[in-house]
This record gives sequence, C-alpha cells and structure tokens, in this order.
Amino acid sequence: MRDYIPINKDNLPEQFEIDLANEIFIMEVNYNQTEDFFTVDLYDMNREPIVYGEKLVLNVPLWSDLTDKRLPAPSLVVLDESGQTKRITFENFMVTTFIYIDDIAPEEDNPIEVSQ
Repeated sequence: MRDYIPINKDNLPEQFEIDLANEIFIMEVNYNQTEDFFTVDLYDMNREPIVYGEKLVLNVPLWSDLTDKRLPAPSLVVLDESGQTKRITFENFMVTTFIYIDDIAPEEDNPIEVSQ
C-alpha cells in the first residue's frame, strides 16, 4: 500500500519538510483558485529551489518531464485509487485524490509452482 502526503487544503499555501528516500526536502503546495488547480514547489534542505510551480495532474508523476539529479528518488503521483476522478479539483483533493509516494516495486511475475 502506498503512503500519501497529508495536506490541509484549507490552509494553502502550506510548506513542510518531507523525508523521501532518506533525504529531506521542503515542499510547498499552492492552489490557484481562479483556474482550480494545485501546484508544488520543491526545495532542498537549504531552501535552494529545485522546481517552482509544478502543476498536479492526475496519474502523472510530478517532475516526469524534468531531468535533475536533485529530484527525490521515489516518484510522487496524484492518484484516485477509487477510479472516480477525471481531474484534480479543490472538492476532490484530499478526499479521493491524494499525492502518493510511489515507492512500491512493480509486482514480479509469479512463476507457477510445480509440486514434486
């Protein structure tokens, strides 16, 4: 089961420290009320910016179009595990859609066991 990042959407912008693969980052989640979307800013532990204004898109890993060795090792992706959501909105964020830490290894093929 994936862990998600708890965010209080009623207190945005919200900035917090997060440990991802034994490395501390600072994230800030913002909400654009006019266009109804969320963004994330990412900083290293020294508050040096890594990424500004990454828009949250359902089922698309954050920073998937960037190559930067400073980015966190595990993927972060907004998912709706219930399958009800078509896009992230203020109403469904932190209700059915969450930013998950995608650190689960893909399931390996299970070979058929042969009894002897």
